[in-house]
Amino acid sequence: MLHSFTVASSWALIPCAFADGRRPQAKGVMRLISIGGALTEIIYALQQEQYLLGVDSTSLYPRAATLLPNVGYARTLSAEGILALKPTQIIATEDAGPPLVLQQVKAAGIPIAILRANFQFQGVLDRVNHVGSLLKKESSSKQLVEKLHSEWKVAQNTIDQSATDKPRVMFILAQNPSQLLVSGINTSADAMIAYAGAQNSITQFSGYRPLTPEAVIAANPQIILLTNQGMRAVGGIAGVMQFPGLSRTDAGRHKKIISMEAMYLLGFGPRMPLAVVELHRHLHMSRTS
Repeated sequence: MLHSFTVASSWALIPCAFADGRRPQAKGVMRLISIGGALTEIIYALQQEQYLLGVDSTSLYPRAATLLPNVGYARTLSAEGILALKPTQIIATEDAGPPLVLQQVKAAGIPIAILRANFQFQGVLDRVNHVGSLLKKESSSKQLVEKLHSEWKVAQNTIDQSATDKPRVMFILAQNPSQLLVSGINTSADAMIAYAGAQNSITQFSGYRPLTPEAVIAANPQIILLTNQGMRAVGGIAGVMQFPGLSRTDAGRHKKIISMEAMYLLGFGPRMPLAVVELHRHLHMSRTS
């Protein structure tokens, strides 16, 4: 769903980028800040990155996005950092905040389009269409949607053809060795695990929570899944194995631990169908090795 969708009709969407990455200050040109890595990826996939003048810290792909001015982490934005870039439009996920900062930005006359999270393939298509509408590039978004449908069909066929039993997977959100949270249901990790032909080993709660060693043992995951960033944060496989209770699970005993890049795995952006196939292959290889 798209909220606060206001774009001045007088804006002319004119490409504006110098070779060094600076954006001209021409009056009437859309100056866009993207807050949310998946939204940034969509803008690039639509080949409309010339309007971007800033992104948030989750905008790590493509690499060109990391060269743009960074307004910080989506949940802890500052009005000063955003307004300093003189944007004419902000597009953000519902994680953006704090609310007071968003209110300050709106009070300064900057429209903010908020796209709600939807951890489904249809949600990816909806965001593509919303971004295309915002940028007045509906034909480009239609082409991207068609491409995504084609990739999704391939993903589903790949998983259906190799479907056997569904391995139990535990996703660990790791920011540092002392802060480990496990995914329950209704998360992007939970959705990706299911799409990839596996099952979440934790279904007793929604969101992310810490688990007792006893709960980890009772869940008995066959495979542990992390992001690459989380794997590095805890010191690699050796660090993951220190997670209390893990060594007494099937995954721990056989060191079945896999990782993928965070935004690729969890972002539900335009690379989502490819990420599902890659996760499925990782899970299959882990089960058969």
